[in-house]
Amino acid sequence: MMNATMVFKNRAQAGELLADCLSELKGSKGLVLAIPRGGLPLGAVIAKKLMWPLDVVLTKKIGHPNNKEYAIGAVSLKSRVLSEAAAEVEKSYIEEETKRLRAVLEKREREYHQHSKAEEMKNKRIILVDDGIATGNTMLATVDLIHKEGASEIIIATPVAANSAINRLERSPYVDRVVCLSQPLYFQAVGQFYEDFRQVSDEEAREFLESVHT
Repeated sequence: MMNATMVFKNRAQAGELLADCLSELKGSKGLVLAIPRGGLPLGAVIAKKLMWPLDVVLTKKIGHPNNKEYAIGAVSLKSRVLSEAAAEVEKSYIEEETKRLRAVLEKREREYHQHSKAEEMKNKRIILVDDGIATGNTMLATVDLIHKEGASEIIIATPVAANSAINRLERSPYVDRVVCLSQPLYFQAVGQFYEDFRQVSDEEAREFLESVHT
């Protein structure tokens, strides 16, 4: 793990650098899970280098009713995790949000798996990839869900992250390893560490996913 500030040319280059750091895993078995959409260009590179399957991890955070940006939990299609803060929120709100968010996830599931089935996580070594981590809130909730769905090992891989986010992730009992290329002292947004940080379209995201499956 490096503390020096790095600026990446694009997500593909960042993926190549991460793949180099994970090269010792080639020859073993596992699954690369990318957080869509920005994590997919990196995840595709890593999956090809390691010769592992690639899939997306579909989760949505449950926002507090008074502040939607403040996560009180997260849902996937199969499971849900709630933080201690959720105890102060009406159960009816949580149930309604869970139902609403799962409807969104079901739509994304159909979009991303038009030509393939979702990969099983149970008893698998998982590399969880994103193009950068600012607060770590979404990543932590995603880790909890992956653990709940039976992953045997969880490795987080990201090119750049805030120090505070890395510290939180490393303290998670479910995270076995964090691979981060750069932890800059001054972190405002992920995009500041890329020369090219254009948005990844849904069509491009599906192409990255299918390029590994085919």
